[in-house]
Amino acid sequence: MEKNSLREIRESLLMSKAELARKANVSPITIARIESGMPCRMETKRKIILALGYRLSDKEKIF
Repeated sequence: MEKNSLREIRESLLMSKAELARKANVSPITIARIESGMPCRMETKRKIILALGYRLSDKEKIF
């Protein structure tokens, strides 16, 4: 289980799981799994980082 800040960052942006999933072009279930600490592919991380409005160089803040 990987510790990440995805939930805190998403909530600080007042964004729902469904909204983030839509912006990142992934399923809401994927967002829920990542927030619970499950691993995900690098491509999925890239999509989520960009959907949150971060730069790829900010990945350490999220994952």
